[in-house]
Amino acid sequence: MTTTTSERRSPARDTAPLLSVRDLTVTFQRHGEEAFRAVDGVSFDVRPGQTVGLVGESGCGKSVTSLAIMRLLPKRGNRVSGTVDFEGTDLLSLSDAKMRDRRGRDIAMVFQDPLSSLNPVVPVGVQVAEVLERHRGMSRKAAMPVAADLLKRVGIPDPSRRVKDYPHQMSGGMRQRALIAIAVACAPRLLIADEPTTALDVTIQAQILALLKELVVDTGTALIMITHDLGVVAGLCDEVNVLYGGRIVERGDRHPLFRDPRHPYTNGLLASIPRLDAAGERLTPIPGSVADNLPWDHACAFAPRCSQPIDVCTEITPELESSEGRALRCHNPVYNGPRPANAIADDDEGVDQR
Repeated sequence: MTTTTSERRSPARDTAPLLSVRDLTVTFQRHGEEAFRAVDGVSFDVRPGQTVGLVGESGCGKSVTSLAIMRLLPKRGNRVSGTVDFEGTDLLSLSDAKMRDRRGRDIAMVFQDPLSSLNPVVPVGVQVAEVLERHRGMSRKAAMPVAADLLKRVGIPDPSRRVKDYPHQMSGGMRQRALIAIAVACAPRLLIADEPTTALDVTIQAQILALLKELVVDTGTALIMITHDLGVVAGLCDEVNVLYGGRIVERGDRHPLFRDPRHPYTNGLLASIPRLDAAGERLTPIPGSVADNLPWDHACAFAPRCSQPIDVCTEITPELESSEGRALRCHNPVYNGPRPANAIADDDEGVDQR
C-alpha cells in the first residue's frame, strides 16, 4: 500500500451509490414489554471509494444499523423494515444462504472488540484462511500463505510465525489488525468498521486509521465508519451522519459540518472535544444522558438535553430537511456564522444562539 492520504479524492456526488439504505427501522420487543425502536427510519447512501461516518453517543443506534445491514441481528425479538439496496439487490430480502455468500465476499465488517470477535481456540492464520476457503474455494494449504501475506499487508510483523499464534498471544492492536485482515481477505466492495479503535491506545489508533485510509485508497472499497469520536471522523470521513435517538439529525460533508454545525447535538459533540489550543479551559459537556429522550412521534428527542430549546421542540416532530448538500432535523438550529433573516432572534425567545 503505497498511495498517500493526500492523493485521496472524494467520489463525485453523481456517482451511483454502492449501498442505499432507505427508511431502515429496527424494533426490539421482549414478551410482555413495550417495543423499543432502536433505529427509526434511517436513510443514507455510500458510493464506491467513499467513507461515510455514522456518529453519535453510545445508544444512538449506530451499531444496530450496521448489524441490520449485515443481517447479523438475532432472529427473534426484533423486527427490521425498510430497504438495504446493495448493487440493485435488497439485502433484507435475500435468503440466509444467499446472504452468507455476500457476507465476507462483497460486504465485510470489522467488529468493535477483537478479543471477543476472534475464536480463542483457533490460530489467527486459520481464521483468515477460512474466509478464503469459503469464498474463493481455496484449499487450506493454498490459503495459509495468502493469509500470511494479508497479515503482512495490515502491518503485523513476522507474519509467517504469527499465523500460528492464538488471539491471546497478540496485543490489542495486532488483534484489531488481524480482524481487518479477515475483513479484507476477499477484497469486499463495502467495509463496515464498528468502533475499530475504541479499546486501543492513541498511537495504535492512529496506525489503524491510517491502515483503513490506505485500504480505501488502494482498493476503491467503500467504508462505513461507526464511531463516537469526532476526531476519528475529522481525519477519515468524506460525509458525516449524526445520529440521535435512532434518527439522523444532521448530515453533511466533513469540512462544512465541522466548520458550521447546525444541530445543537452536533455542536455539543464538537464543543466537548479537548483542544490543544485551549489547554486549561473547561470542556462543555452535553447535559444528561441518551436515556433522557422524548418520543420522536410528537417532539424532538434531543429537547430535554438541548442548550436552546423552544416550545415547538416538545410539541412537533422536526423533519429532516435537505438544502445545498446539508440535511438537518431541528426547529431552532445553531448559527455560528451570519444568521439568516428568518432565524429566531435571541431577544424574541430568550435563547442563547451560539
